Amino acid sequence: MNRFADKVALVTGAAGGIGRACAVQLASEGARLCCVDYDAGGLEETMALLDDKDGRMFALTCDVRDEAQVVETIKRCVDHFGGLDVLVNMAGTLRFDMAVDLKLEDWANVLAINLTGTMLMCKHALPHLESSSGSIVNAASTAAHAGIPYGIAYAASKGGVLAMTRSIAMEYAKRGVRANTVSPGHIATGMTDNVTFPEEADIDFLFQRTQSILPPADPKGVASMVALLASEEAFHITGQDVLIDGGTLG
Repeated sequence: MNRFADKVALVTGAAGGIGRACAVQLASEGARLCCVDYDAGGLEETMALLDDKDGRMFALTCDVRDEAQVVETIKRCVDHFGGLDVLVNMAGTLRFDMAVDLKLEDWANVLAINLTGTMLMCKHALPHLESSSGSIVNAASTAAHAGIPYGIAYAASKGGVLAMTRSIAMEYAKRGVRANTVSPGHIATGMTDNVTFPEEADIDFLFQRTQSILPPADPKGVASMVALLASEEAFHITGQDVLIDGGTLG
């Protein structure tokens, strides 16, 4: 498939996990690609995987919590390629805390990355996406739909992404911009591998709440759906969320 020939895509969280898989998927389908993350080393690894020989892609470091950096990142992408057609927001963080022990600064940081960072990227990309009748795909989560023990900050941030994206979809539907979300369940990524749990946590209960019927997916399973939603094949789909959870929520 070559669904993104002559299209420009910007992917956040591209240094690893689902974001990297999305970057690889879009590049394989012909996109001119801007890979964005705060992790410069991870971005280098992603660029090596992409093996760009034609100058169709480049990488930019950006802390999505910082509006000035977001503005500069989108400007550089648009200046380099002459426009923007697709925005994929996969930058995120995950942590587990007992509700009574969650520190305010940790709560604020999760929301700053997962929710505010996504909002800032959308805010500053939308004028360019309106010009191109483009599309947005944001990362929500099964945690936005069902309770996840010890994950109140993460769940709140992803619930916010879900509601925010639907609002953008309604506001921009008549302006030609589509906006959708994907809600992954348990996906094997570095982010999930590196989390720590509270000492008092009932890990068996947590795993019961997040267990999929199908075997856990790798990030490619999410990237393929992101590509579909971002493509013109999904021209009549906006304001929707797709669960990619192997049957977790039934």
